[in-house]
Amino acid sequence: QVQLVESGGGLVQAGDSLKLSCAASGRPFSSGAMGWFRQAPGKEREFVACISWSGNTIYYADSVKGRFTISRDNAKNTVLLQMNSLKPEDTAVYYCAGRDSRVAATSLGDFGSWGQGTRVTVSS
Repeated sequence: QVQLVESGGGLVQAGDSLKLSCAASGRPFSSGAMGWFRQAPGKEREFVACISWSGNTIYYADSVKGRFTISRDNAKNTVLLQMNSLKPEDTAVYYCAGRDSRVAATSLGDFGSWGQGTRVTVSS
């Protein structure tokens, strides 16, 4: 498994931007797809975005499409989530996730490695 550590969360106002970062260690980072999920208070964890090992395949949840951008730098063992035009409904703990397969996926069960999460709060 890969060890994942998120950073970059914080308190922002609606319309602001944030960039989340996930640092990976352990197995070769470039061998698997990576994703971001989030969990709002009182809700289940949900898919946000995923990027394949090559970066050629990317999926987004409909709720963030056009506002969030996922990217990865295999040389630096990092995956980023650029979040623009943030809304109060984006408030959640954001989790970085990794899977052994190179193929991008969108389900929680497809990912075997998880970070501890970073909190994002968007005020109106």
